Amino acid sequence: MTVAVSNFKIHLSDLFALALRAVAPGQNATVLLERPKQALHGDYACNLAMQLAKPLKRSPRDIAQALIAALPASPVVEKVEIAGAGFINVFLTTSAKQSVVSSVLQAGNGYGHIQFGAGRKVQVEFVSANPTGPLHVGHGRGAAYGASLSNVLDAAGYQVSREYYVNDAGRQMDILALSTWLRYLELHGVNIPFPSNAYQGDYVGGMALQIRVAHGAKFVRRPGEALNTHLVNELPVAEDSADARLDALIADAKRLLGEDYAYIHNYVLTEQLGDCRNDLAEFGVVFDEWFSEQSLFDSGLVKQVVEQLKGAGHLYEQDGALWFRSSAFGDEKDRVVQRENGLYTYFASDIAYHVNKFGRGFDRVINIWGADHHGYIARVNGALTALGQDSSKLTIALVQFAVLYRNGQKAAMSTRSGEFVTLRELRNEVGNDATRFFYVLRKSDQHLDFDMDLAKSQSNENPVYYIQYAHARIRSVLEQWGGDAVTLLDAGVGALDSEYEKTLLQHLIDYPQVIENAAEDLAPHLIAFYLKDLAADFHSYYNASRFLVDNEGIKLARLALIAAVAQVMRNGLALLGVSAPEKM
Repeated sequence: MTVAVSNFKIHLSDLFALALRAVAPGQNATVLLERPKQALHGDYACNLAMQLAKPLKRSPRDIAQALIAALPASPVVEKVEIAGAGFINVFLTTSAKQSVVSSVLQAGNGYGHIQFGAGRKVQVEFVSANPTGPLHVGHGRGAAYGASLSNVLDAAGYQVSREYYVNDAGRQMDILALSTWLRYLELHGVNIPFPSNAYQGDYVGGMALQIRVAHGAKFVRRPGEALNTHLVNELPVAEDSADARLDALIADAKRLLGEDYAYIHNYVLTEQLGDCRNDLAEFGVVFDEWFSEQSLFDSGLVKQVVEQLKGAGHLYEQDGALWFRSSAFGDEKDRVVQRENGLYTYFASDIAYHVNKFGRGFDRVINIWGADHHGYIARVNGALTALGQDSSKLTIALVQFAVLYRNGQKAAMSTRSGEFVTLRELRNEVGNDATRFFYVLRKSDQHLDFDMDLAKSQSNENPVYYIQYAHARIRSVLEQWGGDAVTLLDAGVGALDSEYEKTLLQHLIDYPQVIENAAEDLAPHLIAFYLKDLAADFHSYYNASRFLVDNEGIKLARLALIAAVAQVMRNGLALLGVSAPEKM
C-alpha cells in the first residue's frame, strides 16, 4: 500500500479510528493527531487513550496499550510507543519520510493543496476603504492579509470569492466632492474658507485642476450670484459645530450646482476608485467583485430590510429617528438606522449588504475589518439574527493598523488631513515583496510596527530577504549542476539520512498541515513562520554540506531534496504574494 505524503495524518487517523472501534465499540471520541515539539516523542502524538479513560473507567495507559495492539499494520509506521500518562507516539519509517521528495517534485505548484475545505463556498471581503483618497499603509495590511488568507483558503480546498465593498453612497463621498469643488473655485479666484475637516491632500487639488482643464469655468458659482451665507461667512469652528458647517456646505454645493453636482461626485468617485484598483492590482491584490453600496439603495434592499425589522418589532421611533434595538442582541446601546431627515445610516446599508451576501449562497462569509470596528460586530450580528439569518456563517477577522517607521520616526497616517504615507509610496520604497511579507509577519489582530529600514536591508535579519536568498542559493546550485531537472523525479533518496536532511524532510511533510492550520485559524502568518524556519534549516544544511559530490547517487539525492525545498518555498511565497527570485 502506497500512502501519499499529504495523507500521512489522514492515514494514521483512519488507523486509530479502526483501533477505537475494536477497543471501545460505540464510543464517539475524536481522533486527534498533533506534531510533537520534540523529535524523541515521534512524528505524531495521539491523546485518544486520555479521552477514553473516563467513559471506559480504565487507566489511560491500559487503554493506550489496547489501542496499539489493535492498530492495523501500516508500511509507513516504524513503531508506536506509550508516553507519559497515556499519550501514543507514532514514528514514521525513514523511507516514508524520504518519499516526500518525489511527492513534492511530482506535484510541483500543487504540492500542499488539500481538500480541507471540501469545495465549500467562502466569500472574503477586505480592504473596502472609502474611495476618498489614496490607500495608506494602514489599508495595506488589510489588503495583504485578505489576499494571503484568500490564497490559503483556496489552497485548502475552498471556493473563494474575493470582494471589495465600495462605499459610494455615503457622506464621505459628499465631503470629497465638496473638497474638490472648493479647490476648483480657488483656481478661479473664488476663495471660500476651506474647512479643516474636509479632505486636505494634494490629490484633491489635482482633481480640481483636471476638472478645470476639462470644463473651464462651467462649475463656478460666485458669491454675488447664489452662494449661501454659510459659504461666505464661516460658522464657528468649535469641534461641535465643525460637522454642522461641513453639512451646510455640502447642502449649498448641491443646491448651487444642481444637476452638475452629480458630475463632480461621480468624477471624484471614479478617479479615486480607479486609483485604488490600480494600486491594489500593482500590489498583487485582485478582487472578483467590486460591490456598490449605492446598488443597495437603487434595488430598494435598504428600505426593505428596515421595513422588515420594523414589522418584526425590532425598531422604535425616538426624536424623529428610527432606532434598532441592538442592545437586545448584546450591543452596548441601540443604533439609528434612519435619521430624522429620512436618510438611512451607514448601519442600515451595512445590514442590507450582509443580507445580500447571505442571499448569494456562500457557506461562510468572512469580513476583514480594522480593529477600530470591533464594536460594530455585535450590532451586525444582532441585525442578522433579528432578520432570521444564520449569523454563525459570518466571521469577523480584525486587523490592527500597521504603524510605519522610517529612520526610527513614526509616520502619520491621517487620510482627511492629507498627512499620510500612501501604500504606493511604501511599495515604491521597499518593494512589493517586502511589503507583502512584512504585513503578514504577525497575527492580524496584533499590533505591527513596520520597520522600513529593515524591510529594505539585504541581511539575514530581513526575513523576506533571508527566504528569497535560500531559494536563489538552491537555484544557483542546480544551475551549476546543469542537469535535466526531470531526472530528479526518479532520484534514489535512500542516502538522505543526516540530521540536516531529516529536518528538511520533516519540513516538507509538514507543509500541507501548515496550510490546513492556516486556513482553519485564518492565519496566513503561519505560512510566513514556516518559510522562515525552512529557510533557516536549509541555510544550515547548505553551510554544512556539499551537493555536487563525485558520488552520483548522493549528488542526485541531495539535489532532489533541495529542488523540493525550493518548490515548497515558491509555493509558500506565492500564497503570500511574494516572488521567489532565481538570482540575487
